[in-house]
Amino acid sequence: MNSEEESQLKKGISPYEEEHIFDPDNEWVKLAHAISWGRLEAKYAEMFPDRKEYLALPFRTAFGALIIQKRRKLSDRAVIREIRESSSLQYFLGRERFSHEALIKPSALAGFRKCLTVDYLMEANECILLDVDRVINGQETKKENGNAVSADIASRDIENLGTEILDAACSPSNIKYHQDYLLLNEAREKLEVMIDYFCMGFHMSDKPRTYRKIARNEYLAYVKSRKCTKEKLRAAIRKQLGYIRRDLGYLENYMEEGYALPKDYIDCYLTIWKLYRQQKYMYDNRICNVENRIVSISQPYPPANVGEKEETPVEAGAGYCVSIDEKGRARLEKISVDPYNENGVFKDVMNRYKERTGHYPGQVLVDQIYRTRDNRRFCRENGIIMSGSKLGRPSKDKNSRKEEQQDYHGRMEGERFFATGKCCDGAGLIRMPMKETTLSSIALSILATNLFAVGLNCFFLLYFLEDISGGETESYIVIDERNDEIAGLFWGGTDEGIAFTGNFYYQCLKEIRRECSHDTSCIMEAFFFYWLVSVFYFIFPSQQSNPGLNA
Repeated sequence: MNSEEESQLKKGISPYEEEHIFDPDNEWVKLAHAISWGRLEAKYAEMFPDRKEYLALPFRTAFGALIIQKRRKLSDRAVIREIRESSSLQYFLGRERFSHEALIKPSALAGFRKCLTVDYLMEANECILLDVDRVINGQETKKENGNAVSADIASRDIENLGTEILDAACSPSNIKYHQDYLLLNEAREKLEVMIDYFCMGFHMSDKPRTYRKIARNEYLAYVKSRKCTKEKLRAAIRKQLGYIRRDLGYLENYMEEGYALPKDYIDCYLTIWKLYRQQKYMYDNRICNVENRIVSISQPYPPANVGEKEETPVEAGAGYCVSIDEKGRARLEKISVDPYNENGVFKDVMNRYKERTGHYPGQVLVDQIYRTRDNRRFCRENGIIMSGSKLGRPSKDKNSRKEEQQDYHGRMEGERFFATGKCCDGAGLIRMPMKETTLSSIALSILATNLFAVGLNCFFLLYFLEDISGGETESYIVIDERNDEIAGLFWGGTDEGIAFTGNFYYQCLKEIRRECSHDTSCIMEAFFFYWLVSVFYFIFPSQQSNPGLNA
């Protein structure tokens, strides 16, 4: 080891070397080449017409850190510490050298998360799926080689093909199980803090009576009691409602005199007012539920969703619908923290499928809630086969019952996707306190699940943004590493291009892969070199044969 390398190691910095620093087969190393970072950053920049609002943070570093956070299910501080200790994760974030220094601060990561919207993440997910389609379509073009069957299909009307799975799920938020008495006690304690703020902040001599010690003892007596009967619960709720109404009256008097609450307390104050009205209404009418019921003071937006799972019959969190096509690719169709009926999105999902493929799916696998008369009529009019039993008396035909059983098992792909997202990609528990970040966190979990589910690690994408005659034109090269093949060369932001194979061409591109992925000054020269290599490759077809590749 020379003196320069020793000095670098003392500083905690070392260059990337595939044989020493990281495994080339590492999933993060492969994923670093699979994602078209340039296209995602270009779409992200479109959200900020005014460059002053653009977050001064490397896009790849921030966006990649959020993907790592979802995959590892870590907090902001923990994911930054994980990145500092892993060379493969730093390579995934676009770092040229390994460093023990923090690449990003937790506050900056939280700020970047607020800038990500659900619409942007849905577009990013679609871009990633389009990259996969370019690889597959390029390989199919190679194999068919201008088959007359494809021309015949293009000349006539395309029939309904494929299968679409549509299902809904709920990602619970990180809140305690809602109990009326616990919510009222928490509201009382927060109101007492607001009263103390007025008395101490404005030097008031007379502090109002809040009976906080008595209220605290009554709360502990009920919580510690072994037998909590219905009569005891109503008596405890009545007392807590009285304490809350008295404290709210004190705060109203302060604000009528000209005093104002700080900005941090306003949302909490309004939420407690709404909680008090709901609990008072349920107490007076002897009911246990009300519309838009508040289950958490800190997060008043996630409603309590009643599900069909035995383990968790009630979940408080945002609900979302996901569609999965015949290729196993998932798309977020709708997400909301407000209650909604899932069957209302059925027609929109079918129409979006037709916009992508040019035809409706041949079969759609859905749950019972989607099998309404309106949706059944829509399927009959458009030639779509809907899974499930028909209306009326159950059929005695064994074949029809067998088909229904097969359709039921086919829907398990949707359950598998939800289970993978909740267990492996952070959708099982949403820790974001804000409404916007909660929705974007779920959308990011779906994107991360797609990244590791659709086989993106098998290809490498080089993206170019060329300035030709005053306009920007997309050009990129797709390399399929499963068989050491080149899937295709595309330009002009369309699907027009060449599809070709060859280990020779692959080796030529692999030589300068790293330089082009980090040094933007050599992109045009590298692209011209790729073009020369492709011309040489087609002039000398003997290079196509590769015994090692065929073996």
